[in-house]
Amino acid sequence: MIRPTIPLAGVIGDPISHSLSPRLHGHWLRRYNLKGHYVPLHINHANLADALRLLPEMGFVGVNVTIPHKEYVLSLASHVTDRAALIGAANTLTFLGDGRIQADNTDGQGFLSNIRQSLPGWTAAAGPALVLGSGGAAKAIVSALISDGAPQVFVANRTRARAEGLKEQFGARVAPQDWTHLGALVGKAALIVNTTSLGMTGQPPLELDLSRLRPPTVVTDIVYAPLETDLLRQARAAGCETVNGLGMLLHQAVPGFERWFGYTPLVDEDLRKAVLGS
Repeated sequence: MIRPTIPLAGVIGDPISHSLSPRLHGHWLRRYNLKGHYVPLHINHANLADALRLLPEMGFVGVNVTIPHKEYVLSLASHVTDRAALIGAANTLTFLGDGRIQADNTDGQGFLSNIRQSLPGWTAAAGPALVLGSGGAAKAIVSALISDGAPQVFVANRTRARAEGLKEQFGARVAPQDWTHLGALVGKAALIVNTTSLGMTGQPPLELDLSRLRPPTVVTDIVYAPLETDLLRQARAAGCETVNGLGMLLHQAVPGFERWFGYTPLVDEDLRKAVLGS
């Protein structure tokens, strides 16, 4: 691919002003003294196809994609990776030249890398996982857990039919569950993952019976505002290992940055502080 002297990348969404990605990529560009810029791009659905056609001509080498475009961009891509096709959504686009666009989904990779950075040696093969929610993030995480050897993935959603959809999508190792049965499943899971917005700042609390929760169950929440949700606080009080959601955001960004700017960045405490503005 012929790259411009100063490669450009960004994040596309509607809205986009809340995104932490410009702060994240900007830190890496400065830290490694690389030429390049990463910018937020507020683009609505009606203009998305035209934007993806024009951005490479303006010097863009790729973009991240967030709500509400993650599913639609698959239809605009020339090449869709296997994991993006399986999940049915993409968060990372790379412009290959001659109008070709590669669509990938790095959310699952970011999820696994986040846990492993906090808990070296951890593997999904350790036992059953309980995933709360069935949206786009849940799909990426379920796919990653299955690929990493999880023997069974319980998926609970307030609408049971959506959980059933993940079984159809990912196969027999997915076991849809009723939301009302979560308390009993807590004691069976080696990993508990909250992919819903419940417990996030400004959202209703996640009401989950954790009375059966015991170590060595690992509990993680993809929410990172607040960094320690009530779920993580209660799990830590029960003696369990916990992992917050900020690292998933940071790790999912690594593959895109590597492709666009030609350098493999580190996810470390300096990056966390830069992204949080602390």
